[in-house]
Amino acid sequence: METTTENKTCVNNNDNVDNLVDILLNNYNQHELICRIDKDNIVNKETLIKIVEELRKLLFPGFFDNNKIRSEYARYIAGERLEYIQYHLKKQIAKALDHTELSEKMSREQIITQADNITYSFLEKLPSIRDFLSTDIQAAFNGDPAAFSTDEIIFCYPGIFAITVYRIAHELYKLKVPMIPRIISEYAHNLTGIDIHPGAEIGKYFFIDHGTGVVIGETTIIGDNVKIYQGVTLGALSTRKGQQLKGVKRHPTLGDNVTIYSNTSVLGGETVIGDGVTIGGNAFIVNSVSNGMKVSAKSPELEYSSSISPDNEFWDWVI
Repeated sequence: METTTENKTCVNNNDNVDNLVDILLNNYNQHELICRIDKDNIVNKETLIKIVEELRKLLFPGFFDNNKIRSEYARYIAGERLEYIQYHLKKQIAKALDHTELSEKMSREQIITQADNITYSFLEKLPSIRDFLSTDIQAAFNGDPAAFSTDEIIFCYPGIFAITVYRIAHELYKLKVPMIPRIISEYAHNLTGIDIHPGAEIGKYFFIDHGTGVVIGETTIIGDNVKIYQGVTLGALSTRKGQQLKGVKRHPTLGDNVTIYSNTSVLGGETVIGDGVTIGGNAFIVNSVSNGMKVSAKSPELEYSSSISPDNEFWDWVI
């Protein structure tokens, strides 16, 4: 039987693929840091996202449901959701704990018990989370004249979504759950462009207006009634020492009633922004600011020309 050119090409390509597989497997052995073959998966990211969405339905009953929630069924629906969250979250927390030093000190049964206790402690915090979120939504409505209603804010505002996920992740972070709080936070970061580390401490009536590009670092402390705009960074002054800075206060502290306008950076663990401070846009702050001060970057000088270029009809302008 005659072998066609096409068949020969297929055979050669199959041989090439086999060679590539061998090369890739060899590479796996060379870089075990980024390979988990023959190891249990640490956590399931998709399951964690489903848990977050179920938590949002618990925190905002009736907002994200496909059907109307009748009051006579509210207890049943809430119980069913709590059971789902408790079962799946406990399994994910147990997996996360099993990949820490606890696995060397505790049996599998003890880790599961620990995960169960953590999960219940977290679920007990749901009413407190709702208390905080209620103030955040009110702050958004009070602070944005474009807001039609608080319902619109819950449905539409990326800042509220990011803050909601942050408040969930923060409670898990305080319970010393490894990895999961960060995975949850990055879910919101990916969807909104707002990066809030779960370790940050944020008070009530917190409002992020617009929000894209906001960064809030791990050791940031934020008081009550704080409003920040898009592009604001509450960051570290320097991270060159890397892991040597773990646990060190690297990010700023903001007092109550602070407003920070767009594209401003406030950096450093020793930087304290006092109560009632307003910081204008495009500022770069690395020193503390006293209570009640207003800070602004000097505006760039603009030069206008009324002449039209002979080559086109665009206005000439120079900054």
